[in-house]
Amino acid sequence: MHVLSELLTPGRTVCRAPGSSKKRLFETLASVVSENSPELAEADIFAQLIARERLGSTGLGAGIAIPHCRIANCSQPIGCLVTLEEPIDFDAPDDLPVDILFVLLVPEEAHQAHLDILARIARLFSQSSFCDALRDAPDSATLFQRATEWQA
Repeated sequence: MHVLSELLTPGRTVCRAPGSSKKRLFETLASVVSENSPELAEADIFAQLIARERLGSTGLGAGIAIPHCRIANCSQPIGCLVTLEEPIDFDAPDDLPVDILFVLLVPEEAHQAHLDILARIARLFSQSSFCDALRDAPDSATLFQRATEWQA
């Protein structure tokens, strides 16, 4: 099964979100996830994403970032896909701003699963044709469909 179809829901897929800074974007991401996963507190999501980002940028390059963390009360891995109206600085290794983010949250004890899922997501987002299809999505429903039905 396609990795993103296991992690995403339409409610956790946002096309062309505003984002003026990494901090504001993490606030938005935490809000989107907590609205669709009420067992996860918005403040906890935000704090964990910020804490992980302090360890080093989750920007991959080519306009892609995959913020990720382990979080309490998370019973299974979940994702949130966001494209941005305007790219933002993300301290990526290639110094290019980011316009596509995939947030991965996993249970606290899911160390190996976290790494395995992260590797699968990174491979998917390393495909420029996949990223181009996401960037061209006109709305959140189309973005969700393209992300979850992609055939490489």
